[in-house]
Amino acid sequence: MAASATLHCLTGCAIGEIAGLVIGTALGLSAGWTVVLAVALAFLFGYALSTLPLLKAGLALGAALTIVLAADTLSIATMEIVDNAVMALIPGAMDAGLVNPVFWIGMMIALTAAFLAAYPVNRVLLKRGKGHALAHEHQHAAQPPQGARRYIPTLSSGLLVGIIVSFLLGGLLVASAATAEAGADPPPHSQPQAPR
Repeated sequence: MAASATLHCLTGCAIGEIAGLVIGTALGLSAGWTVVLAVALAFLFGYALSTLPLLKAGLALGAALTIVLAADTLSIATMEIVDNAVMALIPGAMDAGLVNPVFWIGMMIALTAAFLAAYPVNRVLLKRGKGHALAHEHQHAAQPPQGARRYIPTLSSGLLVGIIVSFLLGGLLVASAATAEAGADPPPHSQPQAPR
């Protein structure tokens, strides 16, 4: 259960961070504001992924969000602190753009470190009946989903791992191809001067 809880948070964090970096770059935000946006979206997506099973179990949105805020805040905060610290320690990773393989390799290392840091946090919380234990009680005490709630997806741990790995490898592949293409472009030829 701790691994599943950590993967839900990690998937949301990864999606939010990449979305924040894409938006920040597209809007021409400074590095600091881009990081702020990425962290905010990491929390948003992390909370959203944990809210879905509670909504499917029949909880109202307000009740589900209250549980998710109590269950996930410490886990997501731990991930964000570790993730950003590791990215800051990897030379050039914070300044590398999305089309630079250094960014994607750094993100893989940072997210792995974030998972390893947040997993024990989630285990301790679960043992104390806190964290995802709060959400777990509601998910398994519910009736089968009715109406539109039947269409809320159930995201297994294996699917979450697949999403994260595909996301990161896809980014690395695109960045590597862009770097290779930029390196393969011939230098511009100098135009011959017209005789005077």
